[in-house]
Amino acid sequence: MKHIIKNITGVLLAAVLFTGCNKEEGPLTDIKPTVPVTVSNAIAYRPEPTVKTTLATTDSIILITLSIPTSTKRTIAAISKVATSTSYAAIQSTGTTGFYPYGTVTLGGTTATFKTTIREYFLNKPVSGSNPAAAVNKELANRYYFKITLDDGTVIIPESVRVLVL
Repeated sequence: MKHIIKNITGVLLAAVLFTGCNKEEGPLTDIKPTVPVTVSNAIAYRPEPTVKTTLATTDSIILITLSIPTSTKRTIAAISKVATSTSYAAIQSTGTTGFYPYGTVTLGGTTATFKTTIREYFLNKPVSGSNPAAAVNKELANRYYFKITLDDGTVIIPESVRVLVL
């Protein structure tokens, strides 16, 4: 009888604990934007979207196509900032300097295409111990981070984009 009472008490205590918990959303939670952004020309996810480039020439093109679903009824108004870094801190900065030069940005409603070159990448982030020269079958050390503004003024910072050199 004592054993049954202990089991029932344990189950009731567990039920009270589980129903009493609320999911907290704070500065350390992973809150996804209401409008998802995908990289439509990604070749892999490592775990972030990864695009490819080549070392065929010094002006090898890096092309990143960002897309939002048409079902959201929103369009991409601008890519407000671009940063190359190893963390989100650069793109989340309120500063106005230190951002990547825009390269060529083509807006097309629900897509935005960012085009740059390996040369521009290394002009912005010179070769160093933490940013080695591009090599075949290696990713560039820094990722691309974007701040996107939608037509209604909503600002979205999507996942970073990796660049694999082939």
